[in-house]
Amino acid sequence: MTRSMLPAVAGLALLLGAAGASADEAAIRKNLPERMPNLPKIDEVQKSVIPGLYELRIGTDVIYTDEQGQYLVQGEIYDTRSRTNLTQARIDKLTAIDFAKLPLKDAIPIKQGSGARKLAVFVDPNCGYCKRFEGDLAALKNVTVYAFLYPILGPDSNAKSRDIWCAKDPAKTWRDWMIGGKLPPPLGDAKCDVTALARNVELGQRHRVQGTPATVFEDGVRLPGAVPLDRLEKQLTASSKS
Repeated sequence: MTRSMLPAVAGLALLLGAAGASADEAAIRKNLPERMPNLPKIDEVQKSVIPGLYELRIGTDVIYTDEQGQYLVQGEIYDTRSRTNLTQARIDKLTAIDFAKLPLKDAIPIKQGSGARKLAVFVDPNCGYCKRFEGDLAALKNVTVYAFLYPILGPDSNAKSRDIWCAKDPAKTWRDWMIGGKLPPPLGDAKCDVTALARNVELGQRHRVQGTPATVFEDGVRLPGAVPLDRLEKQLTASSKS
């Protein structure tokens, strides 16, 4: 083989590889719905890092199959060298929240100091971890906290969220309850638009926010749980440099 033939051979290999992948995808898309009619619609098929194993994306869920759609694998792939959960990394990417696109009008803004740094947090008024976390959030300097009321712990969470959202000063009412334990004044029969709360729940579910608190930083980094104050500061600094 001459050197001049190498680019042509390489190009042919790429074409054959693409054709093989396309044929495998066609077989997967044909066989799986026929054999498993209750399987939700497959949005995307792509090769995984393991030869012969394909990733199926269904919404923001990820499962795996072979090149003929004969077997389904539900689980996680780990890279043992880097100790990375590749499946979770893929899901994190699929469910990433673009801070710039967050509907901040549906959140309670709490400005501290200059308010220059920003973060958003999904919170439930009956969440014990959220109450502990609120104390750390209140200790941050020069930050604006956007609290997305995310009532997922039951009917009382809905009621408290409604009363806080509709209060004359939602930010103060929120902090009074979460830190001071002072119940928000009941809304009673007063009219108030609480559709933001339903939108928040839909937003969180779309991005697989499965627990509270859940914090989103300006650079898109997302941290679950009651993040310690020192880690909050570290991530805020990193996010502001992005």
